[in-house]
Formats: sequence, C-alpha cells, structure tokens
Amino acid sequence: MSYAFVFPGQGSQSVGMLADLAQQHPVVTETFQEASDALGYDLWALVQEGPETQLNQTDITQPAMLTAGIATWRALERMKPLTPSFLAGHSLGEYSALVAAGVMTLSQGVQLVAERGRLMQSAVPEGQGGMAAVLGLKDDQIIEICAEVSKTTGVLEAVNFNSPGQVVVAGEKVAVDASLSLFTDAGAKRVVPLAVSVPSHCSLMKPAAESLAQSLADMTFEVPTIPVIHNASVESYDDVNQIKQALVEQLYRPVQWVKTIETMKQNGVDRLYELGPGKVLMGLNRRIDRKMGMQAVYDSATLNASLETL
Repeated sequence: MSYAFVFPGQGSQSVGMLADLAQQHPVVTETFQEASDALGYDLWALVQEGPETQLNQTDITQPAMLTAGIATWRALERMKPLTPSFLAGHSLGEYSALVAAGVMTLSQGVQLVAERGRLMQSAVPEGQGGMAAVLGLKDDQIIEICAEVSKTTGVLEAVNFNSPGQVVVAGEKVAVDASLSLFTDAGAKRVVPLAVSVPSHCSLMKPAAESLAQSLADMTFEVPTIPVIHNASVESYDDVNQIKQALVEQLYRPVQWVKTIETMKQNGVDRLYELGPGKVLMGLNRRIDRKMGMQAVYDSATLNASLETL
C-alpha cells in the first residue's frame, strides 16, 4: 500500500480541538508548548478556551492549525513508524506538510504563518475583499464569468479548485457580490459567500507575497525528507529556493487541490490520511476519487483506527 498524509487549512479550527487526543497523547500539549514558546503566548489555552473570535483571527488561526496538524502527526508517529509517499496540505496546510517533512522547524513555521496572516490581512483593508464557494458549475464556466466580472467591476478570480463541481472565487468584495447572481444564472446549484476578511490566493495578495518573500529570504530551510506536493505548481521540490518561491506564489495563485490528489493517485497512492481537526479534506477527496481509501485523524478513536490500516 502506498499512502499520503494531507493537512487541512483555515476553516477547520474550533475551540476545544484535539482535547480528546491530548488526553491520550501528551505529545499534543508538548507540541503546543513548543509553539507557544516561539509565539510568546499560550496557544493551547487559547485553542481550548477561546474566545472563538480570537481563535478565528487569521494571524492566530494559522499557527493554531499548523500546530494542530503537527501535533496529530507526532502522536501518530510515536505509535508507529510513518513512511508516506507524499505529504500535502490545503492552503495553510502546506506549511504543516513542510514542517512534517523537516523543511522547517515548528518554531519557524508558527512564526512564519503568524507573519503570513498579518501580511494577508494588511494587503486588503477589512471589508474590501471577499470569497464565495460556487457549487455545480464546470471550472471553465467559473473562470469565464470571473474574467467578465473583472473587466467591468473589479478583481475576481477562481482560487481554490477543491473538487469537481466545487470552486472558490476571491477578489474585491464588490466583484464577488456582483458575481453571485451570474453564477446562479449560469446553472450553479449553490453560491455561498464565505465569512472571511481576506481574499486568499488571488492577485490582491501580491503585496503580501512580496513581503513574505523578504521574510523567507532570511530563513534556513532543509531538504524535505518526504516529497511535498505544492498547492500552486502541483510539483515537489528538493531545492529550498524553489520551496520558498512556491510559498510566495501560493499566496496569489490558486490552490490546485484536484490536481494534487490526482497526482498522488498517478504516482501509486491508494490511501489518504487527513491529520488535524475536522474532516473537510476527506469530503473533498471523496468527490475527487471515491475509490481511494481515506481516514481522518483528529481524536484518539480515529488515530487508533488509522493504526489498523497503516
């Protein structure tokens, strides 16, 4: 069996996440303590006690989700040697994959994504950006409508190709608002505006990407011990400069999740494990390839279940 681990991004966080896993696996709280030491505040207390509004601030959500993914990875790793063929993560989850692959330390990772969150928020003023999920249209239909809206109203781009029939668009709020009825008129089953303050993975994030590139230039990365498939290019790299460039481009280029899973399948992967809170990626992956084995790992019961198939 060839398997891969995937890590979720923003949106899967919740107050109290991983509490059950932490009771059975002390490495979970140890991992959060390591992250807290790097960040200068008690991340575990915030994750367990809230308030939710603070946990949902992007500069806190990002290190919280990265740490949750690595805590789950470490809990599993202590139970059984792990030999995945690939690692990948959705959006922010790409950083979790890179930490798991040894490219950067957890301390480096949480500091970097906290900065990433601040840069993303500052790139587009509050209330001026938006995102929406479009369900039931073909990719080319969505891309065409985005192009038309961009010509007349404002920046609008397809940014997350999550599964067949599920694409997220992002851009200026006025453009997102104007597009909703156009997608519906084109035959979309649903169009759902997302409760976000930052239009991720679109060209509005280029100022943030330029600043992130400066932060990355001073960081020491290691060659990955496990291939990591990057969101934007759907490639894996051994060159640390290419990895840094991939992280820069990820801020303003689309997340190619469908192609990521298809690439794994083409390279022999027949089972996926989602590490971290929630089951968002499992839902997407089932729509990409129902035949592929899948397991979400987010508490002690699901961790034990995964050990039976690894």
